[in-house]
Amino acid sequence: MPSRCSSPSSPSRASRAAEALNTSPANVTRYIVELESHLGTRLLNRHSRKLSLTDSGEALYERAKAVLDDVAEAEAITASATLHPRGRLRINVPLSFGILHLAPLWPKFAKIYPEVELDVALIDRVVDLVEEGYDLGVRISLAGSQAHAARKLATSRNIVCASPAYVRKHGRPKQPSDLAEHACIGYTYAVAADEWKFADDAGREHRVRVPCVMHTNNGDTARAAALAGMGVIWQPTFLIGDDLRAGTLVPLMPSYRMHDIDVLAVYPSRRHLSAKVRAMADFLAAAFKGVAPWEATPPT
Repeated sequence: MPSRCSSPSSPSRASRAAEALNTSPANVTRYIVELESHLGTRLLNRHSRKLSLTDSGEALYERAKAVLDDVAEAEAITASATLHPRGRLRINVPLSFGILHLAPLWPKFAKIYPEVELDVALIDRVVDLVEEGYDLGVRISLAGSQAHAARKLATSRNIVCASPAYVRKHGRPKQPSDLAEHACIGYTYAVAADEWKFADDAGREHRVRVPCVMHTNNGDTARAAALAGMGVIWQPTFLIGDDLRAGTLVPLMPSYRMHDIDVLAVYPSRRHLSAKVRAMADFLAAAFKGVAPWEATPPT
C-alpha cells in the first residue's frame, strides 16, 4: 500500500497492484471496498483521479507492514534453522551409557557446531520423545525402535558374569538351569527381571527363573554389587567390557549367549528433519562408525 501522499489511483500503480495480486484493477478496488466494510471505516480518501490514505488507512498500513515484516523474519529464521544447525537440541540418553561413552563426545560436537545449545538428560527409562519434548534420543534396544525413526550406531553383547571371588566360593554354573542355585542380581528395566533367556550353540532357547538377592534399575549398581562378590549379573559389554578384560569380572557359560542389543539414535520422524538433529545423528554415527569400542574377546 502506498504512503499517504502518493497517488495509488494512477493507472500504473493500479495496474502494478493488480499484477502483484494476480488479479484485475477492478478486483483491487472491490477488495478495498470489502475491507472498509469489514472494518467499518474509510481507508482511502477518493478525489476524482487521486487517492490518499485516511488516518485509519495509514494506521492499518503501518501495522500490517510490521506484521508482514515479522512473518518474513520468522520464515527466514526457520529456513535458516532447517539448513544450518542452530538452537537448542534436547537429547535423552541412558545414564550409564551417557556417562561412559557419550559425555566425552559433547564437547567435540559443540566445537563443530557452536550455534547449537545442547540440553542432555540422562534417564534410563524409555521416554516418549514427542510428548516429553526431546529432539533426539539414544536407545539401547533388543528390537530397535518401532515408534520412531532410528539409526544404528553400534552393537553390544550381554554377558553373564561374576567376580573371581564369587566363582571361587560358589563355583561356576555350566548351563542356564544351574543359575537357579546361585545368587543373582536382577535389572529392573528388563522385560522379565527374574527370567533370563539364552540361546545355545545350536540356536535352541533356554529360559531360567533365577533367584535374585537384589534388584536395581541401574547397571552401575549391578556392576558394583557383582564386583563386590554379591552375585551373578548380566550386563552389556559397553558397561563391563573393561572389567572382563581386566579379569575383575569373569564370563560364565560361554556356550550360551544372550541376545545382542543395538545402540540407536532415534528421532520422531525422518521427514522435515531439522539441521541440528541431522547434524547430531551424523556426528554420533561417525563417532562410532558402527564399531563398538567396548568390544573385546573376554577371557574364559
